[in-house]
Amino acid sequence: MITVVVADGHAIVRSGVRLLLDAEDDLEVVAEADDVHTALRHVRASQPSVLIMDPGDASEVAAASADTNVVVLTMQNDPAFAREALRAGALGYVLKEAADTQLVEAVRMAAEGRTYLHPELGARMTTETAKPEGPPDDLTEREVAVLRLIALGHTNNEIAQQLFLSLRTVESHRAHIQQKLRASRRAELVRYALDHGLISAS
Repeated sequence: MITVVVADGHAIVRSGVRLLLDAEDDLEVVAEADDVHTALRHVRASQPSVLIMDPGDASEVAAASADTNVVVLTMQNDPAFAREALRAGALGYVLKEAADTQLVEAVRMAAEGRTYLHPELGARMTTETAKPEGPPDDLTEREVAVLRLIALGHTNNEIAQQLFLSLRTVESHRAHIQQKLRASRRAELVRYALDHGLISAS
């Protein structure tokens, strides 16, 4: 069972999210909060799989529990906001206007440690990628390509298909990337990719 805490300043939003998630057999909303301090208490107390919240407080709450992954639910469709949320440690970024079709998937992916971006924002961040000054930290060009796709939420199978590689080769690249960057969690790889211009919202 994937447990969820919902934090939002509007009761109608919290109620809507609860109805949406509780309708799924594998999801359970264990608490609601209308501000960051209440959300922190619930996260510490129940150690939920996922915290759904506003992007403004993501960094503070993400630090409250290493076992809780953050999904941002917002009206902000600017890639810059998505970039900052991911940099702060969030694994999901969902627009409220599309919550009914995307939030369940984002929560499930976040619970697995995978990244979910609103498709339009993900596409814009991909096409507006900044060119780094050569591969950083001794990464090969192929490893940079794999890292970029990891940061955008693609699975190993999807990366293999996009780069025309075998699954075993992708897994090997991923292991080398994690070793070179000393980063094992997807959120750490996302932050690295953002910081080094491998994906960009500017």
